[in-house]
Amino acid sequence: METTIDTNALGEKIVKVLKTIYDPEIPVDIYELGLIYDVFVNEDYDVKILMTLTTPNCPVAETLPLEVEEKVKSLNDVKSAEVEITFDPPWSQDLMSEEAKLELGML
Repeated sequence: METTIDTNALGEKIVKVLKTIYDPEIPVDIYELGLIYDVFVNEDYDVKILMTLTTPNCPVAETLPLEVEEKVKSLNDVKSAEVEITFDPPWSQDLMSEEAKLELGML
């Protein structure tokens, strides 16, 4: 009997992990900050995360994607994780959630 993967449930677990990762310069997690553009999960439990940084010269440009990759890989259901950085579209404050804007006093 073949076991099927609930990619939605796994996606929710991944989002929970992403919400534990913070940009060190901003007291908001990277998910609410709008740095995560997409999360892909296939039937082989491979995860690909498309994300951006606040600026191309972000001080954590080297370490933040690695932290995302390692924390997502630590989930039991995830076989592999890959992070792809893009600046298209570039990050802007419009990508932040209401929660993040509230946290930063922008509402």
